[in-house]
Amino acid sequence: MAEITAALVKELREKSGVGMMDCKRALEETNGDIEAAIDWLRAKGLSKAAKKADRAAAEGVVAVALGESEGAVIELNSETDFVARNETFQAAARAFAKIALKEKGDLAKVLAAPAPDGDGTVQDQVTRLIASIGENITLRRAAYLAADGAVAAYIHNKVADDMGRIGVLVGVAGGKDAAAAAAEIGAKTAMHIAASNPIALTAADIPADRMAREKAVLVEQIKEDPKAKGKPDQVIEKMLEGRMRKFMEEVVLLKQAFVLDPDKSVEAAVDAAGKAAGAPLKLTGFLRFAVGEGVEKRSDDFAAEVAAMSGKA
Repeated sequence: MAEITAALVKELREKSGVGMMDCKRALEETNGDIEAAIDWLRAKGLSKAAKKADRAAAEGVVAVALGESEGAVIELNSETDFVARNETFQAAARAFAKIALKEKGDLAKVLAAPAPDGDGTVQDQVTRLIASIGENITLRRAAYLAADGAVAAYIHNKVADDMGRIGVLVGVAGGKDAAAAAAEIGAKTAMHIAASNPIALTAADIPADRMAREKAVLVEQIKEDPKAKGKPDQVIEKMLEGRMRKFMEEVVLLKQAFVLDPDKSVEAAVDAAGKAAGAPLKLTGFLRFAVGEGVEKRSDDFAAEVAAMSGKA
């Protein structure tokens, strides 16, 4: 059998666009013949999968996995929401979330972990999904959350167990005697987060550049406000403080009005749950993933696509 060198694998990778492991396997199957290896990849659908890999994948699912006082969330993207209902796709998302829990949300480690289907790595399995389903598929991100108490989850727009369009994890600190109460208020808060989309747990957690940008916008708004015309600087400063305070109430989780009891803030609702349980409870962190956040979605010319498929373009 011909020696399968790294240079040979690299050459096939450059010609086919297919992953290194699949290129190595193709060369092994064809005794190191590059052209035969390309045909082997095409026959397996992997060459076609590589060509799909530059398409925008902005649909798919968010999946969560929970352990004891820990949780992980991943986003597995596809090109269309139709694929989110594919059982093979869903099974992969569920398995990938469990691996993310084990790897504590480190995406590089998740992609390099053994594939749940037993063949190569997770990245290799993603490539096979592309080939079998016929769309670009990307394991885009993963994150991990742990708490000295409980981690609760909520899935919005659920498509299957533990996955949907939005996934939220919430960490709640509390004693062992309050574990049930921590899990309950955590689940309710996760539902709140799905709806309200806060950007930080506390005001101190808001990135400095985000605060500066908001302050600059509010300063310009005040300059255009007829009520501010001719007012002394100290009055302008008070107006700015009031508007910044309102901004905090809108984006800081603990300051937001609790969706299940708008007369209370989230912080007050958690405090009340702790008092009822006889032990203090405290939110320690949260994660919120929504499908396609930050991904530029395609805007296809449907007529052109049909023409191309029929050979008229």
